[in-house]
Amino acid sequence: MPRLPLEVFRPKWRFESLAGALPLPSPSPVSGDAASTQPAPGCVVLDKDRVVLADATARANGVRVGMKRGGVLTVAPESTMFERDAVREHDAQRDVAIALMTFSPEVALGDEASVVVEVSASLRLFGGILRLCRAAKTLLATLGFSARISAAPTGQGAWLLARCGNRRLLKMASLERQLAALPLMSVPEVRPFADWFTGLGCASIGDVRRLPRAGLQRRCGEHLLDSLDRAFGTAPELFDWLALPPTFSARIELPERIEHTDAAIFVAHRLIAQLCGWLAAKQCAVMGIALMLEHERGRQAIEPTCIDIALGEPAWREDHLLRLVKERLARIELDAPMIALRLDASQVQAAAPASDTLFPEPGGSAEDHARLVELLVARLGEDNVLRPAPTPDHRPEIANRWVPVGEVSKDAPLPAGLPRPTWLLATPVQLLMRQHRPFYGSPLKMVSPGERIESGWFDGRLVTRDYFVAQADDQSCYWVFRERTSSRDAQVSRWFLHGLFG
Repeated sequence: MPRLPLEVFRPKWRFESLAGALPLPSPSPVSGDAASTQPAPGCVVLDKDRVVLADATARANGVRVGMKRGGVLTVAPESTMFERDAVREHDAQRDVAIALMTFSPEVALGDEASVVVEVSASLRLFGGILRLCRAAKTLLATLGFSARISAAPTGQGAWLLARCGNRRLLKMASLERQLAALPLMSVPEVRPFADWFTGLGCASIGDVRRLPRAGLQRRCGEHLLDSLDRAFGTAPELFDWLALPPTFSARIELPERIEHTDAAIFVAHRLIAQLCGWLAAKQCAVMGIALMLEHERGRQAIEPTCIDIALGEPAWREDHLLRLVKERLARIELDAPMIALRLDASQVQAAAPASDTLFPEPGGSAEDHARLVELLVARLGEDNVLRPAPTPDHRPEIANRWVPVGEVSKDAPLPAGLPRPTWLLATPVQLLMRQHRPFYGSPLKMVSPGERIESGWFDGRLVTRDYFVAQADDQSCYWVFRERTSSRDAQVSRWFLHGLFG
């Protein structure tokens, strides 16, 4: 039986990543006859004054990998050159690895801008290897990277396949055939001995494996044979899985100053993708996040704009968190341009297991209702989404209290077994009397026994009322009350409308 498959994600870093996450200007379009005589400028990345990466336009102008800066200025003087930033490359690789933990917690950083992910236990969850690869490519596109993705029963084999294209193999026999046909220079341990192998007539990995092992070990050392054995599954593989920090905090510097929050949604999406990968690896859910919009630093420093998003229920889904952030960013007016974004997971707790009920709840689950409330709060504001919080008082107009949905308060229980309307009027409306019966669109008929409320003597707002549930001719129900009068009072009892039932 073949070993469980491993998947390698090898990002083909774009120029902005190799150049320190700076965007490159796109070539200016040339019109007329100049298009045939003036080549478009290309983009080149330099490391110690030597070319390590060039785009297609630069290569068409004569730029080659390994060329010095002076050579680039000679053959393509209009090319845009960037210095390689190894620190930012490593940070980008780590950000990609954290985001890929959405698919598996076992992720390792590889050589030559590669990431190894153990996905054998995730294939069924994500619907198979093809769907998982498509989901991974979508995630990497969200982060701003392209990728070559390969899958194989061994991690080293998948890494070698990813260097030569997108290949997905789940059987060891297929892996051996594909690896044997790969070019010789695909194996990093072979490169120092490239001239010797070329002299022997070796052109592929299969040619190297046919050479005597003893002679290879004496001439090339153990590292070459060990690398090939791990790729072909004849030697065990040990990976240094990425260890996550106990708390999540990520920051991205913007390529230029941004004055509108709409332009920051893409960067916020990258931060949320990393957060969801961290949550999936930790098996946690977030109860609150803080998005910091950083402004100018130095002598004219401005305090960051902090957007605190509190969630009613623990969440870990990328789409839900992104919608909340979009709604909050749409309501923010910047006092100064942004230069960076930071995302902190302020409240984290263990994620509850998914419901295993056979039939879903009608009308949506409690989590669906909580996500809807959170979206309304983000869109309308905390003070515009309220929940009932009755106070311990018999008078309805005082007991009826509404507070923001996120506010924690000690609520009094409602009277058990007594009708209470869904909508309570702020001020009771006096009803007309026709034939000694209250009238509201039609004569009202009392359909419940009376409920006497007599309270307020302690604060000078005494009320003495008898409440009833009244029904109109169209079967709609109302909550009405009659003011109590003494037998010596000649005034006719007045009726008031105080609430409406749903």
